Amino acid sequence: MSMNRQDVYEQAGVAATCRGYEEYQRMFDLPDQLEGKHVLDIAGGASSFTADCSGRGIYAQAVDPRYAYDPEIVLADAREEIETSTEKLRSLAHRFDWSYYGGIDQHRTGRLESFHRFAADYSAPDAKQRYIAGSLPALPFADRSFDLVLCSHFLFLYADQFDADFHERAVLDMIRICRPGGQVRIYPLLSLRWEPYPHMNRLLAAICNTGAVPSIEDSLLPFIPKSSKMLVVNV
Repeated sequence: MSMNRQDVYEQAGVAATCRGYEEYQRMFDLPDQLEGKHVLDIAGGASSFTADCSGRGIYAQAVDPRYAYDPEIVLADAREEIETSTEKLRSLAHRFDWSYYGGIDQHRTGRLESFHRFAADYSAPDAKQRYIAGSLPALPFADRSFDLVLCSHFLFLYADQFDADFHERAVLDMIRICRPGGQVRIYPLLSLRWEPYPHMNRLLAAICNTGAVPSIEDSLLPFIPKSSKMLVVNV
């Protein structure tokens, strides 16, 4: 069935979104205890997850191509995105599940709170140790560097902009930097048109060829229409 344009979340380029620890915990069904684990947030944008982890005694880093830019540019772009995305969501509010956020205004407030925590951490003197400039499908990390590798709202979501080869190389690189016994988790499994990723079977076969074990698991963050699943890869 074709989808009306007004029912699609229009996005040019990749958004720098602000999300906090609790959102990550729900969408990735993270364990309560991550102390002692080395966690990577891929395409972290202006999310406060890395800063929030530091406050909880968790060793986390984020990687995003934006981190190569001056902090003023990164912060201005993220602050503008909050207002831009809020207006888009307001026009599509009937399509989303607001049970977690409570409503569009509360959603915006949460984004602002996350932004301010990110901004404080990203402006700290040692920020470059946590926020690394880099991008998929070739991340600037050594093999087996992380216990938990997360990618939120990038892979699959931008399937119209990045082809099947890109997705395969990207996920295989995430597996490369994950330690044996660790996990890769990716959410959501839908595009911005809210359609399932069409090359999932090919991707799952490529993952299996590495010796890793993929599975589709439940996500606990209801919001995007029909998006209740994530991809988990046991390395």
